[in-house]
Amino acid sequence: MKKFISSLLVMLALGAALPANAALKVLATTSDWGALTRELGGERVDVYVATTALQDVHRVEAKPSLVARARSADLLVATGAELEIGWLPVLIQESGNTKIQTGQPGYFEAVSALHLLEIPAKVDRSMGDIHPLGNPHVQLDPHNILAVAHALTARLTQLEPAQGAYYQQRAKDFETRWTAATTAWEAKAAPLKGLPVVIMHRDQAYLCHWLGLSELASIEPKPGVPPTAAYLGQLVGKLTGSPPKLILVNAYNDAKAADWLSSRVHAPVVTLPFSVGGDDKAKDLFGLFDDTIDKLLAANK
Repeated sequence: MKKFISSLLVMLALGAALPANAALKVLATTSDWGALTRELGGERVDVYVATTALQDVHRVEAKPSLVARARSADLLVATGAELEIGWLPVLIQESGNTKIQTGQPGYFEAVSALHLLEIPAKVDRSMGDIHPLGNPHVQLDPHNILAVAHALTARLTQLEPAQGAYYQQRAKDFETRWTAATTAWEAKAAPLKGLPVVIMHRDQAYLCHWLGLSELASIEPKPGVPPTAAYLGQLVGKLTGSPPKLILVNAYNDAKAADWLSSRVHAPVVTLPFSVGGDDKAKDLFGLFDDTIDKLLAANK
């Protein structure tokens, strides 16, 4: 009996010690926030990403396997501003995980650290898939990434106060590397300022804003609404007199309409990775911006 009690006490002691040593289980809604969490959390985080760069994050199915991931998560890292409105609330509810409910420390929204572009004065269904809180496609401005990094570091520290120094040191290292890279990207991309482009969807707005690209038109007549043949014909007429230099699409887009427009306005289609994992070179956040700028510069020669 004494031997049993002794063994039980040892097991309880080991069990009590495990949470302090175990990595935080993080569920990120996109590959960009997954990559950022790994940069900041290092060996302290075990990150699972709910989507890939080849998916439209607006339209994701809350499958049982994803619910299981949410059920065991210590931290959920989402974009917010209703980007994931079609599936994330269901996922959170179905998980039954009290840690990651809205308003809890285990629920983090990237947009909480940002000022969003394109906040509409009014919203109605005739406007397409408008986001009433502003444009949530924030990841293609590196200044936004850094602001989110600061807020996410604070949240990781809140969840694990004993590891605060570790998180702060990793955040400092990331900021040093990221600031230097941002300066280099902006210098390299200077020739792109004012470049006239056509975009596919409003998810490229932050990239255009950061680099100073001039948006002439969107292939979607309204956000989330596929173009009709009549609309594309009108677009050709509009662009004939002042054609774009580039037509921008993302890795997850169907480029059929962009290719059709390209053949008529004689501007090349540039497929950008858009998110970490969007192509072979965009393996992390640094690669995402390296590859995006390289592709734009190469197409503009």
